[in-house]
Amino acid sequence: GVNGAGKSTTINIISGILKKDSGKVNVCGYDIDNSSNEIKSKLGIVFQNSVLDKKLSVYDNLKHRASLYGIFGNEFKTRLEEMTDLLDLKDILKRPIVKLSGGQKRRIDIARALMHKPQLLILDEPTTGLDPKTRMTVWGVVDKLRKETGLSVFLTTHYMEEAAESDYVVIIDSGKIVAEGTPHDLKNEFASDFIKFYNRREDAEKYFSKLGCSVKNERDYTE
Repeated sequence: GVNGAGKSTTINIISGILKKDSGKVNVCGYDIDNSSNEIKSKLGIVFQNSVLDKKLSVYDNLKHRASLYGIFGNEFKTRLEEMTDLLDLKDILKRPIVKLSGGQKRRIDIARALMHKPQLLILDEPTTGLDPKTRMTVWGVVDKLRKETGLSVFLTTHYMEEAAESDYVVIIDSGKIVAEGTPHDLKNEFASDFIKFYNRREDAEKYFSKLGCSVKNERDYTE
């Protein structure tokens, strides 16, 4: 959805930050009206804006986060090692958050959200403002978690290419669902393939006639 469509509001309702006006919310088998604490323990959330303590180091941020879920001692050490290997954090563990780049902070946000092994990882526009390389790193980690651990991921995004790998997509506008389905179904219903051919018109017509294609306009040729 576009800005203001209701994506972040939906996440805030699921996580118990905002109360819903109507309807039902069930997460991991629990009803949010009756079991909000149980739901919160099963969620890991990466918000649009980083919620890390800027004055603390990466290590201290993750240690504090783990302590909120009763993860201490050797259990924390093991979990930290797993997150360090997964997100390549070894060289920045001792650095204060304020000294990190945007991409590094995003990796720490993800590590923070995964420390307690949630059943559902919520990502609220996690790659907005990141450079292409860091975006690839973030999605590499998410895809690995989905495939190897079966982690469910609830993602909001502006980018259709990010939603293309989803199992199911919901497009909202002004708080209303305007389309939903698998990426394949949505593409078939709302999109069409086309080719832009930049050449002399007569050459293009000869080429596309062999493919059974027709001329759309002076430069665009579509099947």
